[in-house]
Amino acid sequence: MSADSLPPAVLQVLPMLETGGVERGTIEVAEALVRAGFRALVASAGGRLVPELTHLGVEHIGLPLASKDPWVMWRNATKLAQVIREHRIDIVHARSRAPAWSARLAVRRTGARWVTTYHGTYNEGFPLKRRYNAVMASGERVIAISAFIAEHLIERHGTDPARVRIIPRGVDPRRFDPAIVSGERIVKLARAWRIPDDAPVVLLPGRLTRWKGQEVLIEALGRMARRDAVAVLAGDDQGRHGYRARLEVLAERLGLGARVRIVGDCPDMPAALMLADVAVSASIEPEAFGRVVVEAQAMGRPVVVTAHGGALETVSPGETGLLVPPGDAAALATALDQVLSLDEETRAALGARAREAVLARYTTERMCAATLDVYRELL
Repeated sequence: MSADSLPPAVLQVLPMLETGGVERGTIEVAEALVRAGFRALVASAGGRLVPELTHLGVEHIGLPLASKDPWVMWRNATKLAQVIREHRIDIVHARSRAPAWSARLAVRRTGARWVTTYHGTYNEGFPLKRRYNAVMASGERVIAISAFIAEHLIERHGTDPARVRIIPRGVDPRRFDPAIVSGERIVKLARAWRIPDDAPVVLLPGRLTRWKGQEVLIEALGRMARRDAVAVLAGDDQGRHGYRARLEVLAERLGLGARVRIVGDCPDMPAALMLADVAVSASIEPEAFGRVVVEAQAMGRPVVVTAHGGALETVSPGETGLLVPPGDAAALATALDQVLSLDEETRAALGARAREAVLARYTTERMCAATLDVYRELL
């Protein structure tokens, strides 16, 4: 094939390919690009998900894009410009701030088209932080992962709404389907996590970090009327060993050591959700979207979610889940007791409504199709 007849190429850039919603979305879009006949490349500092990416036929380019060192970022820009020229990249899509600064320089040097995804609210705790964050609002097209994020970036950065495209995150119904999760997979997790027979399971998926609200859930567990419920915190601590130790101390101090499981990263989240009687998102700061919420709903699980951020778009109170004030352990305890007291018919109806809503609005197929439409706009 001659150079002039090459299919269009999209290069996605992000810090690493370890675990998380940004990483998973990158792989899903790369897979969709390959299926649509594009050339798909991803640049990152590597990680455990690289083999999955390359298995899809996507080229991975290893660069130290997780670094925030200005000199490293400058060198990354030079290397990315070389990649753009060598691979005849048409579009560069940045998904995180440090790589985005390098990528934007590379785009300016090469004339490639420029897309960013605004994934979070990004704190502004020190001077010039807003300027640092603003790179994520600089794309020719800026993808916002929820209406909440679209409003935030327009208000915070003055972004022209004509450049903004709202594309909610998606869940893969090929993976998150209650019908395909075997009892063996569920039993395997129950044994590994030492779940007592007949104990109600309250699952909080998410990396271990304070703003995800694990402390709030532990405190709520101690306030619940159901004294047999077990809380499972499923997520990588990503080196936050001190925070994990703090959670363990809190559970012991409240007399809940035997009822709290901190299990680390869970590679079989569909089975974990089927094991759960209720899934929780207890974030004390607004989630930009809240992917674990729609994953749980796709599995037909009741959800209890803090009422701010993207959750206000994905949960219909009383219809597809329950909403509680952020940081309110007492309200969370009441909601959890309420869900656990539902009869089977009511629980099944709630779960069915939740799954139907997710399949109608929040699938990876819809997310990827909308993202490829953005690429086609620029091509």
